[in-house]
Amino acid sequence: VQLQASGGGLVQAGGSLRLSCAASGSISAIAVMGWFGQAPGKQRELVATITLNGQTNYADSVKGRFTISRDSAKNTVHLQMSSLKPEDTAVYYCRAEGVLTTTWGKGTQVTVSS
Repeated sequence: VQLQASGGGLVQAGGSLRLSCAASGSISAIAVMGWFGQAPGKQRELVATITLNGQTNYADSVKGRFTISRDSAKNTVHLQMSSLKPEDTAVYYCRAEGVLTTTWGKGTQVTVSS
């Protein structure tokens, strides 16, 4: 599986961004896709995940502000980020989890200015 992430950038607090992650390769092996964020000096943490059947899971800090969705036809996962806060600033990584393997995409920087 290969993952291509896009959509990061600089936005003011209160603004919105949409991250996308396109998967290619052994798509049938993917069970869960998700986004993880790593702020400077901190560990990488779960932001949101979505399963094959559409079940979602969110970090408490983003509930009500972020929405993860899956476009199965395009093998793409999106993260709609709204009401962004400076503390959301991080490098965001897409992850695809299968039965046997876990694949990480390259990170995309999200910077929220106050």
